[in-house]
Amino acid sequence: MEFSAKQIATFIQGEIVGDENATVHTFAKIEEGIPGAISFLSNPKYTSYIYETKASIVLVNKDFVPEQEIKATLIKVDNAYESLAKLLNLYEQSKPKRVGIDPLAFVAETAKIGKDVYIAPFACIGEYAEVGDNTMIHPHATIGSGAKIGSDCIIYANTTIYHDCRIGNHCILHSGCVIGAD
Repeated sequence: MEFSAKQIATFIQGEIVGDENATVHTFAKIEEGIPGAISFLSNPKYTSYIYETKASIVLVNKDFVPEQEIKATLIKVDNAYESLAKLLNLYEQSKPKRVGIDPLAFVAETAKIGKDVYIAPFACIGEYAEVGDNTMIHPHATIGSGAKIGSDCIIYANTTIYHDCRIGNHCILHSGCVIGAD
């Protein structure tokens, strides 16, 4: 998916310096910038990289004043670091969402599964477990008997939720975490 500097600036309420039609499709560190990438400059110790980066767009704080010519399109914002976080969130939400239960997943017959849930291969949902609407359960996650997971959650690979544990709405459990262990 591609975004233009104009679209990005509108979303994060920034001011464009350069080509408003410059487009990006990925993120990169400023020192590793490539054409088609967006980077950011927040820490002054990385300032030298802004003059060399190949990134198409760079987010900078409003008080940034370049000392020489910059090839990239700049978007000046109040806080470059926070603006990048907003863009990463927007990017994540724009990805197509998978739904359905993979045939290689195990879901107990007594489990209750909400609407638009994705259960990946090799995930295991135990007896009487409940999974809320719009939740994604990645490969090799184990949801114990009687555990309840709320809506709009992401349970990443190799996560274990022990029996009878409760996970609220809008939670993200990262790979390898264990909930309910001693």
